[in-house]
Amino acid sequence: MRVTGYRTLTTLHRWGRPIGDVNGSVASGVTAVPVVLVDTDAGLTGVGLGSHDGLEAVFPAILGEDPRAVVGLYDRMLATVFKAGHTGSVFGAIGAFDMALWDLKAKAADQPLWRMLGARDRVVPAYASGLDGPLDDDELLRLQASFADRGFGAVKLKGGLDLAGDLRRLELVRGVYAASGVTPRLMLDANEAWSRKEAVAYVQRLEEHVDLAWIEEPVRRWDADGHAMIGRAVRAAIATGENLTGLEQFRPLIQAGAVDVVQTGSVWGITHFLRVAMLAHAFDLLVSPVGYNANPLAHAAAAVPNHIATEVQDLAAPVGITVDQEVMEGSIVLGDRPGLGLTVDEAGIAALTESADWGSASGPHVRPGSAGRRLLAPRPPVCAPMPLASPCD
Repeated sequence: MRVTGYRTLTTLHRWGRPIGDVNGSVASGVTAVPVVLVDTDAGLTGVGLGSHDGLEAVFPAILGEDPRAVVGLYDRMLATVFKAGHTGSVFGAIGAFDMALWDLKAKAADQPLWRMLGARDRVVPAYASGLDGPLDDDELLRLQASFADRGFGAVKLKGGLDLAGDLRRLELVRGVYAASGVTPRLMLDANEAWSRKEAVAYVQRLEEHVDLAWIEEPVRRWDADGHAMIGRAVRAAIATGENLTGLEQFRPLIQAGAVDVVQTGSVWGITHFLRVAMLAHAFDLLVSPVGYNANPLAHAAAAVPNHIATEVQDLAAPVGITVDQEVMEGSIVLGDRPGLGLTVDEAGIAALTESADWGSASGPHVRPGSAGRRLLAPRPPVCAPMPLASPCD
């Protein structure tokens, strides 16, 4: 079996709500989902989800190769862009191809990827998320009620700019789960919005009222000293890593004792996750992949010993993609379809005319000029005792 070519498609994910974080939002709730299809002379096609940028630069490394040599081909792709560098969109292209190659390898073996990777159990622990930054209280409650109905016991909210608002939202969400008889573990994701001192002050104030399982990306992704300082100053664990590309970017954080929960982005591929997971395991650290459409890293997460939970951002799949998995009892339950379990309706996707948004100037992928520079900004009051009213009575 040899790789003969690749094709690209772009489908949509309809979230049914505005999505975003402290950096920005997508009011339409409709985002683009890039799909990469890798064809072979055996008639099998591998499916990868991720960037279309940079594909041409790295494809020569896999053209004509046996896709079952996926780990070797991953390194071959890295070597192909040795001089130009493999960060950013190029690493995303490598990840998309890598995902498609793993899909092919498992399809050739007629096994689901989780089984081929050696997992004993198809049930992958997960936590509820939702990119809920722009939601009002009622919208947030409806979203989290849908997750609570699926048995989740851990929840991550977006936040970082409104202390009273974050506390109110955390308490509201805790109440949703309490109604189902669950005391949820709560996390807050700041998406690199703070400076070091802002982060310490903010989280310490939060922890006067609520226990946090972890605080995510409190400062810039590469700031090992900053993450370590914050970790020493707060009770919550520090989670970070979703935007790091390559083991060399994780090493300073791990060596500095700056991270407790090591994260990877799904769009960086299967091999990257497996390698980061083993690096983390060597230091007795937990690993948690961030969510992405169809939860493709759940297959790999099932096979590593230090996985704690995979982020689930939505309960629906992108348009034209059927996923062989269920979300139930707070977990992703993987199916038996060979490969990643993704079926792509190419004709249906090609017929789409609806526009999507994500990288606009007001979206979450554009860093605001005020990020990390709010030390003197006024903050709304925090009232006690809990629970808070809206915001203070």
